[in-house]
Amino acid sequence: MQKEVNELLLDIKQKKKLVAMLAPSFVVNFDYPQIIGQLRELGFDKVVELTFGAKMINRDYHKILENSKNKKGLVISTVCPGIVETVNNVFPEQRKNMIRVDSPMVAMGKICKKYYPNHKRVFFSPCTFKIIEAKKTGTIDLVLGCNELKKILDEKRIKPKKNSKLMFDKFYNDYTKIYPTSGGLSKTAHLKGILKPEEMKVIDGVADVKKFLEKPNPKIKFLDCTFCIGSCIGGPLNNQSLTLAQRKKRIDNYVNVAKKEKMLPNTKGIVKEAKGIKFSY
Repeated sequence: MQKEVNELLLDIKQKKKLVAMLAPSFVVNFDYPQIIGQLRELGFDKVVELTFGAKMINRDYHKILENSKNKKGLVISTVCPGIVETVNNVFPEQRKNMIRVDSPMVAMGKICKKYYPNHKRVFFSPCTFKIIEAKKTGTIDLVLGCNELKKILDEKRIKPKKNSKLMFDKFYNDYTKIYPTSGGLSKTAHLKGILKPEEMKVIDGVADVKKFLEKPNPKIKFLDCTFCIGSCIGGPLNNQSLTLAQRKKRIDNYVNVAKKEKMLPNTKGIVKEAKGIKFSY
């Protein structure tokens, strides 16, 4: 991805307006909130997280699953582009069952396009499938792996500095920070009362997803699935020196820290901020 790295470095040199977009899995690779300061020092004047995008697509999932709860058949989540590719290529008969809603990355790209129309949107990805998706959608201008971001910061010697006042720009939201863990969607989409626990299935790891789809359980109405074992925290562009348990612990610690933070003005991620943006297709 040297071409993308070179493009970003040139944009920074030319002092272009840039917004950095981070999936909540970023804490597997970087310290919070220090990474916000590192990105600003690198040249980004806006730094956002995908959590508000996740919140908005959860609303669509809630509505779709509520409307389908009395119908027969399986509904498959599409937050993971690796799963979308797998279903399209291996299980074409299941295409009709995939939820037609944006991923959190695409949703947040649309939100940033509305609020920062003059900024170049740069997403740092934990996996290769998100890179492919980002290039296809047109809502992201440039995408690099989290590993590439770490390499850039190391080469420029931009080190983490403690600063408790650092926070994301706009759309800050807490509860969807668990999204990159197994079952993150199901745990945050407020599905209690819509589906019974035995009607939902969470599977992380493409081998097990394929095994299920080869012979679906007719009792399951909603499949919340991701390509990587451990979900997004298991992405191949994340810090591979940490075990899945260590990565999950970093997410848990991040959630606990975020809950104690005081909210800055205009950072609550309220629904009206996404007015006029369509997240389903």
